[in-house]
Amino acid sequence: MDEQTRIEIEAAAFRALRHHLMEKRTDVQNIDLMNLAGFCRNCLSRWYQEAANERGIEMTKEEAREIYYGMPYEDWRTQNQVEAGPEKQKAFEKAFAENVGKKG
Repeated sequence: MDEQTRIEIEAAAFRALRHHLMEKRTDVQNIDLMNLAGFCRNCLSRWYQEAANERGIEMTKEEAREIYYGMPYEDWRTQNQVEAGPEKQKAFEKAFAENVGKKG
């Protein structure tokens, strides 16, 4: 497989993952994704931002999230997220530290 084809296939797989999480499974909470898989929609938007920045394209976290979510992040949260209980929040702190890094 040539390099361009590999890149196109990887991009198609990313678009399919995004579509699945954003259109088909809006019921799956970010906290559940992070707790189970070590990443969530916000991680995907951050990786998008980092890839853009590495290529000299200035993009803020908020801009990347709006591109990924297809709307301002706060609008997504209002429409789709529910409050997580203390047990999930504690598990999230551990998963975040292990997979993203210490807060602060």
